[in-house]
Amino acid sequence: MYFNQNNNFYHGIMFHHFHDNAIHTKVQGSIDKNDFFKMINFIGRKNILDADVFYEKFKNNKLKNNEVCLTFDDAIKCQIDIALPVLEELKIKSLFFVYTSIFEGKPDNLEIFRYFRANYFNSINKFYDEFYKILDKDLDSFFEMNKKKIDIKKKKYNFYSYEDIKFRLVRDIFLSKDDYEKNMFLMLKEFKVDIENQKSKLFFDEKDLIKLDGLGHIIGLHSHNHPTKIENLSYNEQKLEYSTNLNNLIKILKKSSNFIKFSSHPCGSYDKNSLKVLKELGIDIAFKDSMTVDYEMGMNSINNSSLEIARQDHVEIVKMMNQ
Repeated sequence: MYFNQNNNFYHGIMFHHFHDNAIHTKVQGSIDKNDFFKMINFIGRKNILDADVFYEKFKNNKLKNNEVCLTFDDAIKCQIDIALPVLEELKIKSLFFVYTSIFEGKPDNLEIFRYFRANYFNSINKFYDEFYKILDKDLDSFFEMNKKKIDIKKKKYNFYSYEDIKFRLVRDIFLSKDDYEKNMFLMLKEFKVDIENQKSKLFFDEKDLIKLDGLGHIIGLHSHNHPTKIENLSYNEQKLEYSTNLNNLIKILKKSSNFIKFSSHPCGSYDKNSLKVLKELGIDIAFKDSMTVDYEMGMNSINNSSLEIARQDHVEIVKMMNQ
């Protein structure tokens, strides 16, 4: 049974990665088509609302505690190839949160790095070991200084291991984005990874976006460049991220500027400026990436505001199903 005292409130279900036996390789946290079917059955098909129904019920304050919608982040091609046929078979209309630099040939490198980790190392921890060797920095004092932050993140994202969380702190705090990517590209060069060959297999193209819209799924904002810590950007920088995202989406879809009403916070990162920008752009509902009340963000309760709606990561549901 999916619903319990910890999740008995309306929320989104968050998906990223899917794998098959052909094009899309297994990565950390990915599921296959059969897992997806089982998960929908576990949640209960009757509890899953079409995205437009979720929106209307939310606007009219009629959402029930056991009602959810399915959401997909990051415009990853495996969602089109593996998840979409299942959605169509079960007649579920979902939300797809799409960042738009991919349509300019400038995808977020995180997905390329994820492919590299999954296909060139026997385990994620082997990758971490190799990365720290390349980095060649003493991180003990950094980890000690951030011990409280690591514990908070572990509680918030229980599906991550401590090593996962420590790596993300190194990536997002210890290193600048440029320094992190510099070290990663050194590794890719060392392992002779053909990056360009992978891009078409990893990301949406414009036809995918148009196809989703034509099938009745709903497209939402997710920033233009997909920064991992958008909260560190100024109000003006965030306004540029989201307005560029919006303008690109409505241009591709040939829609009016008020067409898009949903957003999700990239990498779960946001601040008061983010909420202000989204409101100014006409966004009615925005999703977090967790089921927690983040008091440090000024939240007082779950679903604290219309721009802070909770989401359950599908990895947590896998754990529930296996208990």
